[in-house]
Amino acid sequence: MIHRNLRFHLTAAIAAIFVLCLPTAPAIAAPVKNIVLVHGAWADGSGWKCVYNILVKDGYNVSIVQEPLTSFQDDVTATKRVLALQNGPCILVAHSYGGSVITEAGTDPSVAGLVYIAAHMPDAGESEADGGKRIPSDLSKSTAIKKTADGFDYLDPAQFHEYFAADLSAAQAGFEAHSQVLINDGNFKAVITAAAWRSKPSWMLVAASDRTINPDLERWYAKRAGSHVVEVAGASHSVYVSRPKEVAALIEEAASQAK
Repeated sequence: MIHRNLRFHLTAAIAAIFVLCLPTAPAIAAPVKNIVLVHGAWADGSGWKCVYNILVKDGYNVSIVQEPLTSFQDDVTATKRVLALQNGPCILVAHSYGGSVITEAGTDPSVAGLVYIAAHMPDAGESEADGGKRIPSDLSKSTAIKKTADGFDYLDPAQFHEYFAADLSAAQAGFEAHSQVLINDGNFKAVITAAAWRSKPSWMLVAASDRTINPDLERWYAKRAGSHVVEVAGASHSVYVSRPKEVAALIEEAASQAK
């Protein structure tokens, strides 16, 4: 009886060791299902509507930040407020000036990856204005940027179509020009304290006919960050409105690949 029990316990122990030594299959990360969209200067969150519709149809949970554009810190705070509402990891997406906002806010632990849509991508110690000086855009050389008496910038409605939304209809560009959200001029000079793309994967969509941010600057940002890059030929700065399928496809790629 004693020998039988010893054999039983020995067999059980060997079996347990065998199971523990079996190689385990690597865990496959589930795609990120939460998407947070951040608009840029002279716009509001409604410009994301077509991208939003595609993402929701494809099963994503989408939130849109409405930054006040009153100060850079206000915009970062507004973005973090929405990030705090996410149930699980998210992909943080931005257009234009919003790229600076997500670079600062994206250090939040809920952010699994960053997507820049024709956006600025400064490093710590830099501002958006620094990037614009490095490789100037057609807009920066024009007379289209105007300023109010209290220091808020806007685009001359008569030049909005040409510099911001050349691939939209005149009627749609006209509506956007007359509904634009003015931005505190100081926001463009705000200095990044920590760049999220330094520690998180990033994607960049280059709008090849962008006249608001030089496409070469978008390419330079992406190369420096080691971003995954997609270029959309003929796209204006308003690529997120004019080419929602390409924009949504890049966001979904990021959601499937971010860990």
